[in-house]
Amino acid sequence: MRLVPIQCVKENFKLARDIYDNDGKLLLKSGTTLKNSVIKKVKNLNIFSMYVIDEYSENIIEELIGPEIRQKAIKAIKDNYGMLAEGSSKESNNIMDIKEEEFQSIVYTARQLVEEILSRKDVMLNVVDIKNLSNYVYQHSVNVAIISLIIGIKLNLHKFDLLDLCVGALLHDFGMVFVPREILKKEDNLNKDEYEIVKKHTRMGYEYLSESFEIPLSSILVSLQHHEKIGGQGYPNGVPGDNISKFAKIVAIADTYDALTSDRPYRKAMSPNEALEYIMANGGIQFDYKLVKLFSNVVVPYPKGTMVKLTNNEVGIVSKLDHNVPLRPQIKILYSKDKDRINKEINLKKEIDVVIKGLYYE
Repeated sequence: MRLVPIQCVKENFKLARDIYDNDGKLLLKSGTTLKNSVIKKVKNLNIFSMYVIDEYSENIIEELIGPEIRQKAIKAIKDNYGMLAEGSSKESNNIMDIKEEEFQSIVYTARQLVEEILSRKDVMLNVVDIKNLSNYVYQHSVNVAIISLIIGIKLNLHKFDLLDLCVGALLHDFGMVFVPREILKKEDNLNKDEYEIVKKHTRMGYEYLSESFEIPLSSILVSLQHHEKIGGQGYPNGVPGDNISKFAKIVAIADTYDALTSDRPYRKAMSPNEALEYIMANGGIQFDYKLVKLFSNVVVPYPKGTMVKLTNNEVGIVSKLDHNVPLRPQIKILYSKDKDRINKEINLKKEIDVVIKGLYYE
């Protein structure tokens, strides 16, 4: 299967993954043959891409998280955000009114995610999830939790620490509920004043979580510190690396990677390799260098079966991976001006003058 932008999906393509609507209800089941009317319906839900099966993408990539668990996780985040947003919109002093038992759904979700990922034999980040603009905040929180857990597992964190990390990651943007919706949904770059308002979400989320629930400090600190930078130029407090919690350092990488690979109202998503290169370039400046090095070894920007375009304008499909050099896999050439190269396997580790330009969708 391969991920294809919605504008490149054609009639009679076969759907490779289930698609859910804004409320988490199954909209289209994998295996469905797509008609133009269905494609239009999906587009109207602000879903920018879908996984399809075609002649070039026979490899099935195992999901780290089953779709049912993923949707339950998104729903838990959405429900808790929704209750807080409803309370914060009322003219009262009782805006922090999420019941403890309702909040426990997030802890339960974290436990499920930890168990699911620990059950995998080879934990690698190899698939970008289908993003729905309407549910971006909730999907983003779940994706950040998944990526953070992968890093945590590679760090050999204890299971209980993984749970605290996951809770912190799921709640890292909880303070966003206090940011005016017109700012969050703005289809242009934020001005200086709007950006200053958004920056307050870190402190507001931290204060809310600290006062409302019995959550480990290591989890709560993530909401406060996930925009701090190793060099001390981050916010809200501009603290240097030694004063940033380990969990916040992990979530900072996960948060940035998922945000960069997501379409936003004001910009298109980066390709996975562009996002990875950005993070690697900022190791030791914005992100913890050792964590960046570890992250670069667990993320697979171009999974086996992905169609890519090379800088020499050839098109091929990823046929073999080297996890030590994720940006230079082995490629089977499908289209080339040189007919002798068609169906030839090339190793980008050896053809150093050629690199992947990006995903290919035609």
